Amino acid sequence: MRYRKLGNTGLDVSVLSFGASSLGSVFREADESESIRTVHAAIDAGINYIDVSPYYGLTRAETVLGKAIRDIPRDKFLLSTKAGRYGVDAFDFSARRIQSSLEESLTRLHTDYVDLFFLHDIEFVPADIVLEEAVPAAMRLKEQGKIRFWGISGLPLQLFEKMLPQIDADVILSYCHYSLNDTALLDLLPMLEARGIGLVNASPLSMGLLSLRGTPDWHPASPELKAACRKAAEFCAARGTDIAKLAIQFSTGNERIPTTLVSTANPDNIARNTRWTLEPIDEELLREVLELLAPVHNVTWVSGRPEYNENIRV
Repeated sequence: MRYRKLGNTGLDVSVLSFGASSLGSVFREADESESIRTVHAAIDAGINYIDVSPYYGLTRAETVLGKAIRDIPRDKFLLSTKAGRYGVDAFDFSARRIQSSLEESLTRLHTDYVDLFFLHDIEFVPADIVLEEAVPAAMRLKEQGKIRFWGISGLPLQLFEKMLPQIDADVILSYCHYSLNDTALLDLLPMLEARGIGLVNASPLSMGLLSLRGTPDWHPASPELKAACRKAAEFCAARGTDIAKLAIQFSTGNERIPTTLVSTANPDNIARNTRWTLEPIDEELLREVLELLAPVHNVTWVSGRPEYNENIRV
C-alpha cells in the first residue's frame, strides 16, 4: 500500500481507503459477519483510513463498524464519521444536534475520538445554519479533543468554492467528481492546495455507475449517463477486464489526490481492490474508455439547493 499526506493535517493516509457505507446495506443487503471480515481484510491489506456516517443504513453502518474495530488497536487506523444528515430528507445542523450526534457515533464506534469529522451533505440547508451553528460546534469538538480535524462534505463542487473561503476547514470529502467519467474535481485542487486543506475523494465507481451490476434504484444519474457508463463497462468486460480495476487505478493514481474511498462488504473485493492499486494501469485501455465516456465527461446531477448547482452539466 502507498500513503500520501492529507493536506496540512500531518496524517499519512492510504491511497485507497475504506468507505463503510456498504456495511449499512446501502448498495445491497450485507451480512454482518462478512462485513466485519471485510473491515479486517482492509486493515490487513494496509488500508489505514475508514469513513462512515450515521446516515448510512440509519446507524447500521456505524454499529457494524464499531463491532469490527472494537478489538483492533486504535492506532492501527484513522477513523472519520459525519453529522447533520440522518435520512433521505432528514437534516439537522443545529449546534446541539452536531454535539449529540458525535457522542452517539462515538458510542456506536466504541472509541472516544475520531480523526476526521465531516458536516454531511451541507448543500441541502441554508449556508447561515452551517456557518452559525454547525461550524462553531465542530470547532468546539476539536478543542475538546473529541475530533482531531473537521471539514465539510457534499456533491456540488460549487459548495466548496463558496463555503471554504468562509470557514477554517481542515479537510473536505468530495464524491463522484474524480473518476473515469468525471474529473471536475481537478478544478478545485488549486484552492485546496493553496489552503493546505486535506482532500478525501470518494466513489471511484461513481456510486455503481462504472459497473456491470447496474446502479441501485435510488441513483440520481440520468438514463443517458447510466447507459454510457454501462457501455464502457461492457467494453472493458469484452477486453477481459473489470472496469472497476481501471476505475480504482485511475482514481488512486493521481498524486494530487491523497486518498480515494471505496465501499464494499466483501472481504475478497477489498483485498482485490488494494492489489489493483499496485499494478500498472493499462494505458491503451484507459485511453479507449475515456474516449467512450467523452460525450458524458463531467456530466453530473443536481444535489441540494439551487445556489450550489449553477452551470453544472446534467
